Amino acid sequence: MQDGYKASRTAIGTAYLRAAHQLFETPPRILDDPVALPLLGPAALQRIRDRADHYRTPEKLALRAHVVLRSRFAEDRLAAAVLRGVTQYVILGAGFDTFALRQPPWAQALKILEVDHPGTQAMKRSHLAAAGLAMPENAAFAAIDFEHETLHAALLRHRVRMNELTFFSWLGVTMYLKEDAIDAVLGSVAMFPAGSEIVLTFEPTTGDAPLPLAQHTASLGEPWVSYFEPEAMEAKLIGAGFSKVRPLSPSEAMERYFQQRPGDLPAPKRTNILCAML
Repeated sequence: MQDGYKASRTAIGTAYLRAAHQLFETPPRILDDPVALPLLGPAALQRIRDRADHYRTPEKLALRAHVVLRSRFAEDRLAAAVLRGVTQYVILGAGFDTFALRQPPWAQALKILEVDHPGTQAMKRSHLAAAGLAMPENAAFAAIDFEHETLHAALLRHRVRMNELTFFSWLGVTMYLKEDAIDAVLGSVAMFPAGSEIVLTFEPTTGDAPLPLAQHTASLGEPWVSYFEPEAMEAKLIGAGFSKVRPLSPSEAMERYFQQRPGDLPAPKRTNILCAML
């Protein structure tokens, strides 16, 4: 996904999209994230304002809708999982995720672990320090390169309890990994007890012509290497040991998150989001 210990440029780009959602969309927002802008800093705020027209293009609106939808859906599933006894939350490829910094009261008994590449985490730590923000006591960083270390080994190293119900989010990552690395992550997650859950996103097969977004990320040195049709990803999850696999359909996304709010952000025509329970 990234060479050496360089920070992910797509991770920072995603953070800008979440921040732009706070700035440009009318409440109630899909994802209410008061930390997104402070974490990036005043210079980023000005850059977003200066490029307002860019952030309002159809392509950027569609991408922003997907980014905030996947985080909101994962956090809604996490809230439901806590009610059934989940005690640990592992954010795979966390990037500039802000849940730990704005966690609601129901999450404060969780152990939260942000898993990501060392370079990306170093950049996030720098932004946290510059913004005067501190990670809460129930949250920690776990540096890992999914291509070179198993998730299982990293979780053990960071004292994640393998016998407790655990929730995983894995958003915007699988397309950057080879299939064997994806299988290894799913195998590690499947070691947790029944009732544990994962929410993940994937990129569907598009044919021979790469999408403009894929071309852009490749130009940043972060090419997409794995594509799956929804049925293939569902079969992969079931093969890994998950018993309940459910996609978030566009119609469900519209009804739950977009229908009752202003029409300034389009509902995605495809979501590519799955939740799966062991």
